[in-house]
Amino acid sequence: MALPIIFTIDDDPQVLRALARDLRTHFRTTYRILSTTIVHEAMESLLDLKNKGENVALIISDQRMPEMEGVDFLQKAREFFPDAKRVLLTAYSDTDAAIKAINNVQLDYYLMKPWDPPEEKLFPVISELLDDWQDTYRPVFKGIKVIGYQFSPKSHEIKEFLSGNLVPYQWQDVELNPGANDLLKLNNIQLKDLPALFLEDGSCMCSPGIPEIAQKIGLTPGIKNIVYDVVIIGAGPAGLAASVYGASEGLKTLLVERRSPGGQAGTSSRIENYLGFPNGLSGSELTRRAITQATRLGAEVLLPHVVREICQKDGYKKVMLETGEEINTHAIVITTGVDYRKLDTKGVPDFTGAGIYYGAAMTEAAAFRDCEVFVVGGGNSAGQAAMHLSKFAANVNIVIRRDDLSSTMSAYLIDQIAKRENIHLLTRREIAEAKGASGRLEELTILQCDTGQTTTQKANALFIFIGAKPFTDWIGLDIIKDEKGFVETGRDLKTYDQFKKVWKQDRDPFLLETSCPGIFAAGDVRAGAMNRVASAVGEGSMAISFVHKYLAEV
Repeated sequence: MALPIIFTIDDDPQVLRALARDLRTHFRTTYRILSTTIVHEAMESLLDLKNKGENVALIISDQRMPEMEGVDFLQKAREFFPDAKRVLLTAYSDTDAAIKAINNVQLDYYLMKPWDPPEEKLFPVISELLDDWQDTYRPVFKGIKVIGYQFSPKSHEIKEFLSGNLVPYQWQDVELNPGANDLLKLNNIQLKDLPALFLEDGSCMCSPGIPEIAQKIGLTPGIKNIVYDVVIIGAGPAGLAASVYGASEGLKTLLVERRSPGGQAGTSSRIENYLGFPNGLSGSELTRRAITQATRLGAEVLLPHVVREICQKDGYKKVMLETGEEINTHAIVITTGVDYRKLDTKGVPDFTGAGIYYGAAMTEAAAFRDCEVFVVGGGNSAGQAAMHLSKFAANVNIVIRRDDLSSTMSAYLIDQIAKRENIHLLTRREIAEAKGASGRLEELTILQCDTGQTTTQKANALFIFIGAKPFTDWIGLDIIKDEKGFVETGRDLKTYDQFKKVWKQDRDPFLLETSCPGIFAAGDVRAGAMNRVASAVGEGSMAISFVHKYLAEV
């Protein structure tokens, strides 16, 4: 952690050097000493330190400076660091101004020049002021800060991207955090330009796009190899497992992800039934471990990059990105998983990202403390989300069309939900309409399916889990999919009439191989998959064994 700062300014370089030298002699182990002779540079430095999240403990300014008097400078500096102690450096003739400043700018002390010997006239005074500052000092968050409106879809998108990519950040709601408004004012940022990102280097981005953020924080390294042995498209559990095994077995491995690693599993608050973790683990923790493991073994990760199409040319398979870049590879593993199905109910699209969310939306849970929250869906993902949300919300209401959860949710989750007093099950019901003002969800109209009666209930948030559809619309070539869009693999391909027209190999397809030789599918995107984290991990690792067999042929 960076040391707090003592900031000094004096237009006389000789005096400033002497002051900085004496301060470093006594305080260098516990404080950093920063100095300048120019007022406008000092102002720029204070703004930069503020944006970086640095802690300034003490500001010392000379009174007589040509650009601005010291009293006025300290008054300006207070806007940046209101809690910093302020000391005015004066000559004997300036004592009247110093005394007046004690009241006008809440000056903490005025220091007479010269201060020899410092052991008597400098160090005791500064030490006492710093001790007072330490008593009330609370470290400022140092890292990426996101400032915006809680019910802003773009703010939600940015938070989801950062958290999904395991990038630490601090969220500041401009409507609740006075410090956020101060930071915007100091940087001349208008509310219409939100959300704003303040990066660790002190720079700021207003209403940035996801690719721009990724580039700025170093998440988009370039493509390093001319040809890869295997490119894995999708960084859910199956893709992460394939990356680990591909890299560990010496293959030149590239993992491409359009959003953030982990897939739907990565948003899970608690995975209870994953082998080897008796107390369960979060989806983000599983993702972090897997990404660390894959990159340590040599896999390259490219995100966020959207694959536009796959084609074959010059004996290679080519992965075409939306950016226009082309990736050459011998084999491909498709692990793009599924997307949440959209709820087309009246009003829902209007408040998506502003009180209505698809999936667990872990980044938003804490924002609904003591609120009324609804969850639509009866699967395990819905149950896990309800359990997590119940730690914050006053009430969590699970809305399902069925009579109970027994046919759709694991028994352990049903038992946990039954024991949680603030989780309520609303059976044989569905959402009829979402309503709200000021661009945020406020009410839900709920339909009783068997009677047709409706009720209107206060709702601060709605989390939707109504099933999923495969993310395969982008897949071309002659890759056969079933009627729901899932990719067919292995022996099941023989049941399709078009198979013989597209498969020209002497052998049968490998177990996880698609109708295009050398292109494999694993995890939830594959027809017949079990839709479990463990099975996805198993298929991802198994796909690499078939990649080896295919590479032996070419």
